[in-house]
Amino acid sequence: MKTKIIVLSAAVLAILAPAASAQQGTVNGAAGGAVTGAIVGGPVGAAVGGVVGAIAGTAIDPPPPRVVTYVEQAPVPADPVVIQEKIVVGKPIPQTVVLTPVPDAPQYAYAVVNEERVIVDPQTRTVVQVIR
Repeated sequence: MKTKIIVLSAAVLAILAPAASAQQGTVNGAAGGAVTGAIVGGPVGAAVGGVVGAIAGTAIDPPPPRVVTYVEQAPVPADPVVIQEKIVVGKPIPQTVVLTPVPDAPQYAYAVVNEERVIVDPQTRTVVQVIR
């Protein structure tokens, strides 16, 4: 029975490995999850932990320093945007907030909300980083 579980887990990892190498955060998440899983549950725990870690690792990758620097130095809009919701990394920003694209990095946009600069994934409107 244990052999079947180990073989099945290895097969699942082999299938997911190409997708896991797509992003650095995914790779780090998979490696960290596998190590933690191995400590807790042995080989089966390593397989499960690797998959869970890969999924968690893809959640939010911080933007590169050049994007953060650009957003830090960008001029503040004349009309301040204030919303009731708290800005949280990993959560979408309201549709009412206008996003400004980051030049040379179309995968990022930013806004100044509640006097905080916020870097966002423009496709999903998910907050990637809050600059305080």
